[in-house]
Amino acid sequence: MLSDPALLPPRVPAHTKPLGVIGSALTARRNVLELIPEIAYRQPMVSGRTGKRWHMVMDPEALRRVLKDRVADYPKSLVTKLILGPAVGQSMFVAEGAHWRWQRLAAAPAFAQRHVEAMAPVMTAAAAASLRRIAAAQGEVDVFAEMVAATFDVISDVTFSGGEGFDRDAVHTAIDSYIAGTARISLLDILGLPSWVPRPGRLVAGRELRRLKRTADHVIDERKRQGAQPVPDLLDLLQAGEDPETGRRMTTPELRDNLLTFIVAGHETTALTLAWALYLCAFAPEVQERASAEARAALGDRIAGAADLPALPYLRQIVEEALRLYPPAAFLSRTALAADELGGREIRPGDTVMLPIYALHRHHLLWEEPDRFDPERFAPGVTRDRFAFLPFGAGPRICIGAGFAMQEAVIILASLLARFRFETTARVPTPRMILTLRPEGGVWLRAIPR
Repeated sequence: MLSDPALLPPRVPAHTKPLGVIGSALTARRNVLELIPEIAYRQPMVSGRTGKRWHMVMDPEALRRVLKDRVADYPKSLVTKLILGPAVGQSMFVAEGAHWRWQRLAAAPAFAQRHVEAMAPVMTAAAAASLRRIAAAQGEVDVFAEMVAATFDVISDVTFSGGEGFDRDAVHTAIDSYIAGTARISLLDILGLPSWVPRPGRLVAGRELRRLKRTADHVIDERKRQGAQPVPDLLDLLQAGEDPETGRRMTTPELRDNLLTFIVAGHETTALTLAWALYLCAFAPEVQERASAEARAALGDRIAGAADLPALPYLRQIVEEALRLYPPAAFLSRTALAADELGGREIRPGDTVMLPIYALHRHHLLWEEPDRFDPERFAPGVTRDRFAFLPFGAGPRICIGAGFAMQEAVIILASLLARFRFETTARVPTPRMILTLRPEGGVWLRAIPR
């Protein structure tokens, strides 16, 4: 029997009629995910024209072709580069071809498993600080704001050994200002106009963002003068990284763009994952109790660390199910460079190929009762197509920090659920995506000590 819709966690409404050019632009500025039509949750592909030809791809085989087999023929779309370029420059997140490849090769050693595990004590300390803040809070707690604080503690310490010169409020002011003034899709994007046509909202990046870049440049230059820290942080590791083929190392601007990408993406996305995971646990008390029992059995009175992860499989399942229902990077876009065929449909050069990860993760042909919260989907032994679950992407451009993010999320979630029981309140979060899939209004829960 299908679940009662009233007993399902919140989802993004889908439209059933064409939006048109103006409607698409207005919808995208409000919530990008509302561009996804209802039929996209039940069909492998949906195509149309809104200014230019587009295709939404939810078929795993077609996604494999876009993200892996012919990745060079599907670079990130012009819209993606116009939105993110002012913030992250030519970091590996938006770079293409040889420029992307050498940065990826230079950065890869910094995210080796041994380095990720060495960063776990920072995550443990952040979890302990979060426990203290929640215990001191009165009444309802916005766990999204709290998870932003916890993950910023982590990323600032592992990136700049404590975040010299940075503070959480400054970073989030810069992010929010950038989203409000620069990161929204414009009508000119929908029409497919070339990049040389000015987008008024993007003519000038936010003042706070420029200040953030200047601070990062200063920290990097100081580190170059002082030398590496006794325990290398991410800045040290990236400075030491080099292209194994040419020996090229990152310049100060290249280091800054990549480090700011990690700071912004590395704490915002993990904070979102944790906030949604805590909401889902509060929403499903039986899931929360099982997770709490697992955490208490593994940890006792300790805060979780990297060595505890093998004993916390159900906690990892919850994180993965939260990533399925509310993927932070919920809507990706590519531009076809060459003629191709996806799912039996003709793809022409210049076509926009959309990867609505949110729809993929809730697709009726790929998931049973896809809107239901069920961590058992990720239980040991359960198999699925690799390209049906893409919270970190796939192929050569898979998120370089995926292992870091999963380790951090499980450590913090296990530590919280071992000490507190979370309950829902009258305030239900609304999933809304502009740059990432955020809970509009926060995630307000009651935290009751165990």
